[in-house]
Amino acid sequence: MFDNLTNRLSRLLKNISGRGRLTEENIADTLREVRMALLEADVALPVVREFIKRVKKNAVGIEISKNMTPGQTFITIIRSELVRVMGESNTELDLAAQPPAVILMAGLQGAGKTTSVGKLGRMLKERQKKKVLVVSADIYRPAAIKQLETLASEVGIHFFPSSTAQKPLDIVKNALAHGKLKFYDVVIVDTAGRLHVDEVMMNEIKNFHAAINPVETLFVVDSMTGQDAANTAKAFNDVLPLTGIILTKVDGDARGGSALSIRYITGKPIKFFGVGEKTDALEPFHPERIASRILGMGDVLSLIENLERNVDKYKAEQLTKKFKEKKGFNLQDFRDQLQQMKNMGGMMNVLDKLPDISNLSKNIKDQLDDRMLVQMEAIIDSMTAKERSHPELIKSSRKKRIAAGSGTQVQDVNRLLKKFAQIQKIMQKMQKSGLKTMMRNMRSISNRGTLFPR
Repeated sequence: MFDNLTNRLSRLLKNISGRGRLTEENIADTLREVRMALLEADVALPVVREFIKRVKKNAVGIEISKNMTPGQTFITIIRSELVRVMGESNTELDLAAQPPAVILMAGLQGAGKTTSVGKLGRMLKERQKKKVLVVSADIYRPAAIKQLETLASEVGIHFFPSSTAQKPLDIVKNALAHGKLKFYDVVIVDTAGRLHVDEVMMNEIKNFHAAINPVETLFVVDSMTGQDAANTAKAFNDVLPLTGIILTKVDGDARGGSALSIRYITGKPIKFFGVGEKTDALEPFHPERIASRILGMGDVLSLIENLERNVDKYKAEQLTKKFKEKKGFNLQDFRDQLQQMKNMGGMMNVLDKLPDISNLSKNIKDQLDDRMLVQMEAIIDSMTAKERSHPELIKSSRKKRIAAGSGTQVQDVNRLLKKFAQIQKIMQKMQKSGLKTMMRNMRSISNRGTLFPR
């Protein structure tokens, strides 16, 4: 996420971290480079100008804390300005209304609106324990209604049926009447994608909004469109009283221009961002956490929240108990850990939240492809229970059978067994020597580049 901007800024700020004092002269070159980095990230020009102006004003002549170097102070100023540009803090949904609270979703075609309806419904159900009803008023796109019905079923929320023969406003009025009758907490309305230059369609959603009076009107926009996302959001906001933004496809956005432009240009907060195709891949937007990730400082708070939501506590307790009793670590345990990693969004999603991930070599990053997790799990699934408990039994003929059963090659099986043997040794050393020794071993192996062998 925002890899290009992160790499560029991390490199620049390391160069200034050793400066003895901050003056207009010694930060001029760095500010020029920061400006270029932001422009290359497709951040809107007015945002870049204001950002550089404020950083310069706050940095020059600042009194340096005894506990920080001037370079560290400068980095703190950059981070504070990133947070300010993106909105200071997370803005939660305002659902304080006579139930059901209505959320209207608007946006362009192909921005991920219908998928975001399903993700948001799941989040409200699981994290806020809301009774959620979703309805599609998109009578123009083929299969839009069926898509939402399928998503609702998948995430376990209720779907109100509609058809292309009905009028959008009639659909929603019927859904709201049903929501009141059945005591739903929230009704999320999916609307048809439309261009802001399409006067007829914009008038339709304007009248639509006036008739149903939603408590939240969220604009869903593809983050990969950069500053165009901010300009489109502003055009919609001129017609529709938006209360917030959902940025989609952020995991594929290496630049970050949209996240840094939208709040400044529209005045509306980014409330959520989508980080994948899975139905749980929607996160509240915390500007301070995103700023830390952009500067390569990681996002440990989000990682902890992710762990708490997705880790199977029973399996974790069983592994801890097994570990304490020194019963060893087998391939079944390894498979359980692979599944936990998948539940958390994959290996790179976890690593992306750790500090200094940008310092990993390209060779190691290439080896951390989530397809590797899928392949390893498939290989272990092709083993018998006895083989998982006793990997030493897996010789030539067994390897061929396992490879054939998992759709892989014998060398893939060999690679997995080699990885597992290394991890098993680490676990054994940890059991004997404790956590500190294990961390030293991990650092040593990582430095040698042998943790993820080819």
